Amino acid sequence: MKINAIKGKQGIGTEVQDATYVEAARWGKHRGWRYVLGLVVIFFVGLVVGGIATPRIAFLFGGQEGLAAFSRLDYAAFGPVGGFVAVTAIFPFFLAGILIAVTLVHRRHPRTLITAQERISWRRVGHGFVAWFVPFCLIGGLGQYLFYPNTFSFNFDLATFALFVPLALVFTAIQTTTEELFFRGYIVQGASLVWTSRVFLALVPATIFALSHLLNPEASAGGWLTVFFNYFLVPGLVWTVVSLIDGTTELVIGAHFANNIGGVLLFNVAGSAVNAPALFTISKFHVTYAALSMLVVVSVFLAIAYKVFKRDKASEPVFQSDRIGRR
Repeated sequence: MKINAIKGKQGIGTEVQDATYVEAARWGKHRGWRYVLGLVVIFFVGLVVGGIATPRIAFLFGGQEGLAAFSRLDYAAFGPVGGFVAVTAIFPFFLAGILIAVTLVHRRHPRTLITAQERISWRRVGHGFVAWFVPFCLIGGLGQYLFYPNTFSFNFDLATFALFVPLALVFTAIQTTTEELFFRGYIVQGASLVWTSRVFLALVPATIFALSHLLNPEASAGGWLTVFFNYFLVPGLVWTVVSLIDGTTELVIGAHFANNIGGVLLFNVAGSAVNAPALFTISKFHVTYAALSMLVVVSVFLAIAYKVFKRDKASEPVFQSDRIGRR
């Protein structure tokens, strides 16, 4: 597998039309120590600054009692809407850390974590959303209802749901985009400076993604089956491979948002990492069904994304044979 190396110096505001987002790792300042520094910046802003700010957000929601509940990770004390905000409030800080690292440490446009083109193709992002949302609802939602109808309950508190919808859309978009910019964007680009093998570039973020979700309640309930199928294989490995083939992270940004917003607004599993007042609550996490349904959802997703929707001209395989000088 061969990738043509980028020629010249590309920094903030400079684009190369036929480049891929992985090749953009060699734009701006890209020595290895800068990626280490970038990770420090990301985690400092996300964990330290975010860790200082989020308890104050909890205090605004519930005063001293809210602060105490937040410190013991009792998000249910904030109610269905407040609990969701408390769980996802850390992601804007991680997003800020990523933007600071790419802009100030690497001196290139944050858009290069998504595409090397002059503009993000929101059409392609929309394709990813539809291609994942359709099989997710039909197989992950309706299909599960047909097998386990007794585990579904309808949320009759439509007033709370209406209040929740705009918050869910905003915070879920921030969460999923942040994860894609980090795992499929920054991690893949940094790893490409070590080795340009597609297998290596696919396995590194997939492994890190799976490990970072081991503390999720679903991982504890489902064991190795859930960790492998629902975190490592999908979305970790499959979505990374799709990004490498596409040459952008546009498709998986849409897919990730579709996956999470579906679980937040439509079918929420009780006791999951993010409890939300969705339209339907599933009382039990069915490990085997969740794992096997993921395989079907992925197959339908790929069929829709590449057969139904026309692939963008800029979506080319991501390979790279040599590097330009480090700065």
